[in-house]
Amino acid sequence: MHKSDLVVFAEDWGRHPSSTQHLVKCLAHDRQVLWVNSIGLRRPRLSIGDGRRILGKLVSFSRQSMVRSEVLKTMRHSAEGPEILSPIAIPLPASRLAGQANRILLRSQVMRRLKAMDVKRPILWVSLPTAVVVAGALGERALVYYCGDDFGALQGVDCAPVLQLERELVQKADLVLAASDVLAQRFPRHKTRLLPHGVDVELFARPASSPDDLPSNRPVAGYYGVLGNWFDVEALAAAARELPEWAFLLIGPVETDVSALSSLANVYLLGPRRYETLPGYVQNWTVSLIPFRDTAWTRAMNPLKLREYLAAGRPIVATSLPALAPYLDLVHVYYDAPSLVAAIRSAALNPDDTARRRARVASETWESRANEVREAIDAL
Repeated sequence: MHKSDLVVFAEDWGRHPSSTQHLVKCLAHDRQVLWVNSIGLRRPRLSIGDGRRILGKLVSFSRQSMVRSEVLKTMRHSAEGPEILSPIAIPLPASRLAGQANRILLRSQVMRRLKAMDVKRPILWVSLPTAVVVAGALGERALVYYCGDDFGALQGVDCAPVLQLERELVQKADLVLAASDVLAQRFPRHKTRLLPHGVDVELFARPASSPDDLPSNRPVAGYYGVLGNWFDVEALAAAARELPEWAFLLIGPVETDVSALSSLANVYLLGPRRYETLPGYVQNWTVSLIPFRDTAWTRAMNPLKLREYLAAGRPIVATSLPALAPYLDLVHVYYDAPSLVAAIRSAALNPDDTARRRARVASETWESRANEVREAIDAL
């Protein structure tokens, strides 16, 4: 079967370990992949964060422009990942005029890089609906839409125009890959395939030493990931007040009001940590947390950390989410603040199921998920 090279439109490479990035790292082992950094899901705002991102993209683009085409011609894919392109584009998803301009801008930039890579008729992989503007403009032989989120309920997204772009994308797509059952049910059955997340079993199951900033003199309930508007701040704050003998360790960028947590002496907000250091925390704290609100977005999600927590082997306490269904015998579910406290206490009394937790996800590696994708896309 012919191995198709890929052009992938997704978030900025390396910004966070997304499912698309895990899959593409595996796919890049046996084919060339051009990864095109995000062209935006919303209009930029007058904020320091948006200013830094725009400046970073301009710096990245200027560096690329200095690379001679002779050098580009010698660049090939490697096991480390794909070629990266940080394009210049207009981040106005609601504007049809901007979309037409982006089609021209992106086609020029992408085709130049594909020529240097000697890639012809690739498969176009789109993880962000705004990239539908390039559909049919790159000489692609098929279009794949990978849907990992509910863009109608995602924080910080211009939802209405992005959902319209998603509808256009689904209509044009030859194959839709959906990360959860809830997402898959929204798309045409004849061209939609469920693709649950995988896990880096080797990274999370390999014994890791306890980090210096992990409290060692009391039980620890831990979480890593973004603290956004879906994070159940109120329930977790109530649990921390009810369990003063516990430490609550939260790792990740803060994107919502956490003042109810930061004011508590037994809550530790560590900020982001490198992905490869996370197993040291998860393997050595007492209970792993997925404390999310019950929202449209969380009901559609398939948390990456669920399988990573299982591979690490520690007990898990989580909000009741549809994605938990295959693992409910291994997860302590909570519904409100009192049941969260009870679930944490119960989980701490049953720490010895490590082998069973790891066995449940042993075959659910990112490489096994990528093999499913290889079969599907190379058959298009």
